[in-house]
Amino acid sequence: MSKPLLEVKHLKKYFDVTGGIFSKKVGEVKAVDDVSFDVYEKEVLGIVGESGCGKSTTGKTLLRLLEPTEGEVVYNGSDITELTEEEMRKMRRDMQIIFQDPYASLNPRHKVEKILSEPLIVHGIGDAKERLKKVHEILEVVGLTKEHAKRYPHQFSGGQRQRIGIARALIVNPKLIICDEPVSALDVSIQSQILNLMEDLLEKFGLTYIFIAHDLSVVRHISHRIGVMYLGRLVELTDNEELYENPLHPYTKSLLSAIPDPDPDFKREQMILEGDVPSPSNPPAGCAFHTRCPEVMDICKSVRPKFQEVKDKHFVACHLYNDEGQS
Repeated sequence: MSKPLLEVKHLKKYFDVTGGIFSKKVGEVKAVDDVSFDVYEKEVLGIVGESGCGKSTTGKTLLRLLEPTEGEVVYNGSDITELTEEEMRKMRRDMQIIFQDPYASLNPRHKVEKILSEPLIVHGIGDAKERLKKVHEILEVVGLTKEHAKRYPHQFSGGQRQRIGIARALIVNPKLIICDEPVSALDVSIQSQILNLMEDLLEKFGLTYIFIAHDLSVVRHISHRIGVMYLGRLVELTDNEELYENPLHPYTKSLLSAIPDPDPDFKREQMILEGDVPSPSNPPAGCAFHTRCPEVMDICKSVRPKFQEVKDKHFVACHLYNDEGQS
């Protein structure tokens, strides 16, 4: 297999918890807790999990919108955690993000023309005339018209705003785009339009996506490989079909069992998880999932399972598949 475009090694992002009158540090929230994965060129890697599991924090930390606490993020051979601010600014031409909320991510005081021209100005691309031409071209690529450049964000629907957000990410010709729940704020009918658009752009521009979502059916539609996160940790990572046909981790099995099926006669065995997700500021010892796992063993309560390859290109962090547990 070719060399990965992005290599993430033991990434951690902790947020300090402060308290008392002097705001002293009294603890930390382990939002991303030792995550490792690779992303290959022209691939879509989906990352799924419940709200609060650290998916979006992972995406923002990869771009250093949030500074990582520990770990390496190697893009095209360069560890971006060691770059200066100026070097990182240049690197962001290759690495862009589509934000979750199309209402909050566009400046309401600026017309679309200015919003889309800004990345070109920041990266010193073209003169005013060339930038305007590029803005008109990219609007047509995402299914809008050049007349839309003269409007403000409040004059668009949610789906149209997300198209503008996609245009803003695309306009500097990036190689990698982190899609942070790009359709979760949209109506279901609009979601499919935006997903189809993103698939078309993937082919047209030879892009690579990290696609973050909590909806497993959305991720299945677009991803080549899927990683499942729980409480800041990756618990499973494998090919799209393999994950849906042969999930190994009990948490993945429970997520898949909750997906509704349109066939009324189809009966899927449901795995209802007991209890709530523990707090990331005080995660349980051992396996983070052991407090809710239907297959918990004694070892799970004290020893953190290694994230390792247990079948061909199928990685899982679970003692059921380790030597210490049972195969």
